[in-house]
Amino acid sequence: MPNFDLSADSILPTDAAHASLVGRVWRPGIGPAVVTLRGDTVVDVTSRAVPTVRDLMEAADPVGLIAEGGEAIGSIGDILANSDESRLDPNRPWLLAPIDLQAVKAAGVTFVISLLERVIEEHARGAPEKAASIRAEIDGIIGHDLRALRPGSEEAARVKDILVARGVWSQYLEVGIGPDAEIFTKGQPLSSVGTGASVGLHPVSTWNNPEPEVVVVVNSAGRIVGATLGNDVNLRDVEGRSALLLGKAKDNNASGAIGPFVRLFDGGFGLETINRAEVTLNVVGEDGFALKGRSNMAEIARPVEDLVAAAIGPHHQYPDGFVLYLGTMFAPIEDRDAPGKGFTHKLGDVVRIATPSLGALVNRVRLSTECAPWTFGPGALMHNLARRGLL
Repeated sequence: MPNFDLSADSILPTDAAHASLVGRVWRPGIGPAVVTLRGDTVVDVTSRAVPTVRDLMEAADPVGLIAEGGEAIGSIGDILANSDESRLDPNRPWLLAPIDLQAVKAAGVTFVISLLERVIEEHARGAPEKAASIRAEIDGIIGHDLRALRPGSEEAARVKDILVARGVWSQYLEVGIGPDAEIFTKGQPLSSVGTGASVGLHPVSTWNNPEPEVVVVVNSAGRIVGATLGNDVNLRDVEGRSALLLGKAKDNNASGAIGPFVRLFDGGFGLETINRAEVTLNVVGEDGFALKGRSNMAEIARPVEDLVAAAIGPHHQYPDGFVLYLGTMFAPIEDRDAPGKGFTHKLGDVVRIATPSLGALVNRVRLSTECAPWTFGPGALMHNLARRGLL
């Protein structure tokens, strides 16, 4: 069986002692709690002032609000150990995704490598066996380092004209190097799963992959207040058949993972750290297959601030804030089974996404139909908080 390490040393940021971390924990008999980490102790900081993570992110000083007070509810080691969904004890606390009422949005095609793979998916029409020959054909036609292009620039427009003339223009190239970023809805508020949980694949898919990404947390004023990690699980065959199937490819039960904690921006951590982050991916299967990848944020095509501005502004408001997956450069093309078939998940795969400043997000792969059903939505949260006298 693949190793499923949820120890504190494996999951927490390397400088966790100096980080302002916010998460959510399910407390049996009580419900979801907003928590922070002080040393090795998980502290419940839920209050009438901070009934939700959303309310914390709207505060003028989120870091100050979690610095004092609260109730110690256990050690981080014990709570992480009980967050392994396959061994979860419902009578003890466990970790949830660290967001609640925020909209869950994603930016697509923000790295050149993933951009080319999206073009290949489209031309392959969801058939993985066609990908290798199409990849070679497109590489030969482009003959241009797209990483040097600034999206929306005059040079990018000239490249577009060349590709249109060659018959290989794509909707993915449009959002990759054109003036407008792709922003889509990954999931609904409270639908995300956290570290230790299973991530889900729609059972119709036979060609799919993880997408390791940095996720920024944005409040209703459009201010980036923190960051975490995400797995934007993708069904390559479904999206490859038609971009109009994006919802089916992206938004399914347990198809979006976020965690382990949100790290708040403070004097020692901010957007400059995110811009330098290298996100690693490790997939280990029950069949012994192992896959490794890296995604370097320094190679993102559009500045993070531009992606956030494409999502929120006079054209679109988010009264409860939102989180934004920033995209991935990871494009798995290694053959797992038959030559030319590339990579696809198998049930039981363990996926670990990590970067030193944010820790690690670890999940097992199952079918969406076999993952724990999503039953606790915003309505349930409001009723729960009201019963607890927090609203």
